[in-house]
Parts: sequence; C-alpha cells; structure tokens
Amino acid sequence: MINQAVSIIKKRKMGERQNYLTIDQLNQIPWLVHGFGLAGFTLSDLEKDVRLNSFQPVEMSQQHSVQVFFLEDKPDHKLSGDGLVTATPGLLLLIKTADCLPLFLVDTEHQAVAAVHCGWRGTYQKISVKAFELMQQKLGSQAQNILAALGPCIEQSCYEVGGDVYEMFSQAGFPLSSIFLTARKPDKFYLDLRAANFWLLSDVLQLRGKNIIQVKLGTFCQPELLSFRRDKVKNKRLINFIGLKRS
Repeated sequence: MINQAVSIIKKRKMGERQNYLTIDQLNQIPWLVHGFGLAGFTLSDLEKDVRLNSFQPVEMSQQHSVQVFFLEDKPDHKLSGDGLVTATPGLLLLIKTADCLPLFLVDTEHQAVAAVHCGWRGTYQKISVKAFELMQQKLGSQAQNILAALGPCIEQSCYEVGGDVYEMFSQAGFPLSSIFLTARKPDKFYLDLRAANFWLLSDVLQLRGKNIIQVKLGTFCQPELLSFRRDKVKNKRLINFIGLKRS
C-alpha cells in the first residue's frame, strides 16, 4: 500500500496527473470509494471525477474538536466538528488536512464508514475512539470488522510541540515514550501523531493489526502534499474523502 502511494506520486512527477492516493486493500471493497488528496486536488475536482461526481459531498467547519456526527442524509447546513459517520450510500464524507492526520474507519459488516480529522487536540481527546463508539452505538459495529486507514500527516521529526501538549497527552494516558522524542530546545518535544492514533486504534479499540493500514508519507517533507507548518498558507488544504456507492 505504501509503495502504491509512492508510485502514484512518481507518476505525477513524470507528468501523468494523479489527484489522490488510494489503498489497495480498500480498493478491493466493491461498495467503497476513498482517496487521500494531493496538492492541487480541490472540491471542484470532485465534480469532474467520473467515480465521484454522483456523490453528495459533506464538508464540515473543522474545529479541532471531538464532535462526531452520524448522518442519514446530507445536512442542510455546514456542521461544525471533526468527524462524520454514515451508512447511507451516496454521501461523500470530506476531511481537510494540511499536517493533521486524516483517518478513515470502514465497517465491513454493516457497510458503514467514518472520516475523522485528527489534529493533536482531537488526538489527545481520543476522537478516533469517539467515532468508533458512535458507529457502535448507531450500527452495532464491532472492532474485529473495522478497517482503519491512516493517511499522510506531518512526520514526527518536523512536528515540534511544547511541554503543555506533552502534559495533556500524559494526563490522557498515552504511552509517552512511544509517541514523543525530546527536542534540543528546553520544554520542547517532537510528537508522532501517527503513532498516537495507531495506539488508540490498536491498544484502546483493540483493532487487529492487519486491519490498520498506514500511508507513511509526511506532509512537511513531501512537496506533492500540503503542510501548514512548511507553507504557512491558511486557505489551502488536502481533500480526503470516503463514501459508500449506491447500488
């Protein structure tokens, strides 16, 4: 899966345009569409893609919160939150990122999906756990039937945070030695956002290791992706999407 993502980026460098990354394991699910957007892939491109233009996109006003919504229909207004869950075909759940981690959950038994925006604030408050719990509450989802896909995000070596963030993760019960490295500056640390969410999925939710799939590409060091810390651009984001096909 990682090699597939890298090969798509190589094709783009050679002039063959590829707008988003996909995961082989998820591509094999006939009722699912998904993608982790590359730089330059916009909301308007969804309408131009023949695989996606029949879907109704659902975009949130993302707040770095732990608010997750269950959707049966497309909302009549933009929701404020950071996670979406649906079992309704035809809805395309969108997550925008520019260093934060986009996370997809797929319930293969109930044919349901979740899209979650995992910044450091949402991660330490365990938004991925809340998304699964909502799937559990609404659909009866079980951990053994969940596939999780972690998209591109900022790499640990480029993600310096303060001691206050370290303390928040400590109080939340995260394994600090597995997700933090000490920086050279006083009271500074490097946070591994991907490892923190992997721990939530594997140790807290007890998802099977083979069911947790990772696109290990870093937004800061990969020019085909967008990074807020690198680019300092507020109005550009990577568009990540997942949805259920209509019968």
